[in-house]
Amino acid sequence: MRKLIFQSVVCFAFIFCNPSILVAAEGMYPLSEIENLDLKSEGLNLNAKDIFNPDGVSLIDGIVKVGGCTGSFVSIDGLILTNHHCAYRAIQSASTIQEDYLENGFLARDWTEEIPAKGYTVRIADSYKDVSEEILSVVTDDMEFAERTKAIEQKKKEILARVEKENPGKRAEIAEMFIGKTYFLFIYTWLKDVRLVYAPPSSIGNFGGEADNWTWPRHTGDFSFMRVYVAPDGSPAEFAPENVPYHPRKILKVNPEGVDEEDFVFILGYPGRTYRHRTSYFLEYQRNVRMPYVVQLYAWEIAVMEEIGKENREIALRHSRRIKSLSNTLKNYRGKLLGIDRLELLEQKRQEEKELQAFINQNEELSQKYGNLLSEIEELYQKRSNTAEHDLLLDYLIRGVYLLNYGYKIYESSLEREKEDIERLSAYMDRNFNRTKEDLILSLRDYHEPTDKTILKEFLMRAAILPDPSRILAVDELLNGRNTETAIEEFIRQLYINSDLANENELLAGFEKSTDELMAMNDPVISFISTIYPEYEKLREERRRQKGALDKYHSQLIEVKQQFQKSDFIPDANSTLRLTYGRVRGYSPADAVYYSPITSLKGVLQKSIGVDPFKSHQKLIDLYLARDFGRFEKDILNDVPVCILYNLDTTGGNSGSPVLNTDGELVGVNFDRAFEATINDFAWNEKYSRSIGVDIRYVLWVTQKIGGADYLLKEMNIDEN
Repeated sequence: MRKLIFQSVVCFAFIFCNPSILVAAEGMYPLSEIENLDLKSEGLNLNAKDIFNPDGVSLIDGIVKVGGCTGSFVSIDGLILTNHHCAYRAIQSASTIQEDYLENGFLARDWTEEIPAKGYTVRIADSYKDVSEEILSVVTDDMEFAERTKAIEQKKKEILARVEKENPGKRAEIAEMFIGKTYFLFIYTWLKDVRLVYAPPSSIGNFGGEADNWTWPRHTGDFSFMRVYVAPDGSPAEFAPENVPYHPRKILKVNPEGVDEEDFVFILGYPGRTYRHRTSYFLEYQRNVRMPYVVQLYAWEIAVMEEIGKENREIALRHSRRIKSLSNTLKNYRGKLLGIDRLELLEQKRQEEKELQAFINQNEELSQKYGNLLSEIEELYQKRSNTAEHDLLLDYLIRGVYLLNYGYKIYESSLEREKEDIERLSAYMDRNFNRTKEDLILSLRDYHEPTDKTILKEFLMRAAILPDPSRILAVDELLNGRNTETAIEEFIRQLYINSDLANENELLAGFEKSTDELMAMNDPVISFISTIYPEYEKLREERRRQKGALDKYHSQLIEVKQQFQKSDFIPDANSTLRLTYGRVRGYSPADAVYYSPITSLKGVLQKSIGVDPFKSHQKLIDLYLARDFGRFEKDILNDVPVCILYNLDTTGGNSGSPVLNTDGELVGVNFDRAFEATINDFAWNEKYSRSIGVDIRYVLWVTQKIGGADYLLKEMNIDEN
């Protein structure tokens, strides 16, 4: 039997360990801290061990990481409830013009009709422990910064290889809790056969689209059901017809009564990353350099894809996942940029650092150890800003142009696979290599040559006007003194005529070739990548150096800030299991404006104008007009609740997390934040930080009344009364 292992008496050295001081709702608390939280006084009816029990079964055994999101087991037969947008890639990949599951929704009437969610995996936390001492044992004070980073990377790989050998079939990961200071090893049950069960039509699952994204009030049925399978003997296995549903140790009880305003709620999930312990220099770089660059670029890419696909549904399907992803980031960054200025966050950080520096300077011992700390960090971010135009172009050239990405991955693979496994970049190690190839093959579903050409031309035109210190040799060689636009257009024409890398068979075959064999193909994409690749190697090495420096400096920064503030810190989110808690609560985003925390089906109809993204499903309209709400009507609303708002501390990765009531019952599915809360990654405040979930009553009403999937309600033990 699986047992969650936790090193004895663990309290993160920099986390609250005194229950009496834990009064704020801010915080994505590691599981180790749950027993130190006084949640009973907040309204929780459970004990800490009901949530996390290292020696038995608890709620966290019903929480999974599905893809990059969170999900919950809601039946003994491996049924998972998560977000529609978390299942989006699976829905899109299975959709065709003839079977448009994005547009019309998908329902498997029984297990045999469930379709593979290609590229998805499910992880369930088995155990974790502090490995900081082992990892940092390879670091010495006289190490060059890039060497420091390499040494830590190597030690992590050694630990992962050892642990996975000791635990066959399991997946191990190491998470950095405090930069350069604390590292935790997690072991997961890793399940690879994930299938789509039910997804509502996009007119429900994505109602409001990007217009409503990151906003409140919200009326989106952002949910889907998936199921995870294992081999007949219960072991993890790739997709196979003979596989059987996985039986989890814990399932979450679904409470069809939902919640009311001011009810206590909490979330268990896998939040992505936050950056609240970073300096003003990091924030300034994000505010003035990186985020504006990404906002401009993504807005342009989205416009290109929408224009190319507007008259062709097949092309639009190819673009749909990519547009959704870029649009989500675009609006998030716009919200962050506004939030930084509105909250004067940079000024706050600078003032805090000014006071910290004064504290350091007044003590000779502190001054000797930390006196130059902030100035060293400032210098690093200044260098990063100076090279940003060159570095960001290289980053997004490979991300944005699919054909170049295929060539890059194949070429890099040929170099890395010649090394010992432990020496390779992570993506090309044996433990990850199949997934790297599978992800690339899946991306072919999104590939559209005319779009790729348009994006490549834009990047090359940008590269052509880089100033001398930032020139890219490979681009200069293809220009060779000729008219810029003419040379670029001819290069692109030859590239796409003479390369077969967008063919699945050729792409997979490329991963089997040595570097010499690849070069002998005379594929123009491989030739170009071989010319530009040294730029990427140089950039990777510089980033290793910067990371090594920042790891050391941030470790010291935490030390001295703890002394200065005489308080402890919660580690930033890092894609590991966390708990956050609060209440269903409205807020006032502006003068004379108040938003209540529960929306209703009536609001869906009020927004519906018959045109995407506010075009409601006709069956939904008919059911509303007939007031066919079944048991899911909320008396005080005289309607079906749709979405709920709460003051919990969440970020990306919390998508799909269960919203749980005071008894640990599932009452909603988290999917978003309010626009003012996009700043959560950098700062949290109860006044404006609000997260959004779909009410469980809407999930069940849609599943039963729109989807006709009564069997799923029965599977979740929802009675008909």
